[in-house]
Amino acid sequence: MQPHGRPVTSSLCVGRFGVDPAAEQAFEEYFRSRRDAVRRSAFLLCGDWHRADDLAQTAFVALHRKWDSIREPAALDAYVRRTLVRASIDESRRPWRRERMVSELPEPPAREDGTADGVATREALVDGLRKLPPRQRAVLVLRYLEGLDVAATAAALGCRQGTVKSQAAHGLTALRSVLGSALDDLRTA
Repeated sequence: MQPHGRPVTSSLCVGRFGVDPAAEQAFEEYFRSRRDAVRRSAFLLCGDWHRADDLAQTAFVALHRKWDSIREPAALDAYVRRTLVRASIDESRRPWRRERMVSELPEPPAREDGTADGVATREALVDGLRKLPPRQRAVLVLRYLEGLDVAATAAALGCRQGTVKSQAAHGLTALRSVLGSALDDLRTA
């Protein structure tokens, strides 16, 4: 009920607030089809599922705000990807997000179903990515895990192609250094 005693009807809300049901339906379909992929990308960028959920939500909220002004449906993934990467980099700069190093990591529990090796390999890679600077991490995730070419990565990050190439080279060198002996395990996987 509204303050004046009149019931709120859906047609009143649509006209009053300018909500287009077809646009909302289209956004909902896009969200359902891409949410898992965006969440996985966010996890690769930050290495934490809770933060990945927050980053994915930030990207989808930003997309929803611009939904009516996006003219090219093919650009939706690029827009979400760029928003995701920028949100990840911005979030990593916040002082309360800086990770604290511990001297020893706990051993992961042994699994009986034979997935321990795959999980250990994935954890080694994600742990290695976490130790890289945000920009290098974003380039490596977009280039090698998302499969984007240099031009698409540059567009997603809003930088030059040469920057992507140098960040990728520096990032791979740093990742090799960080992974150390775990790199041999990744090569056999």
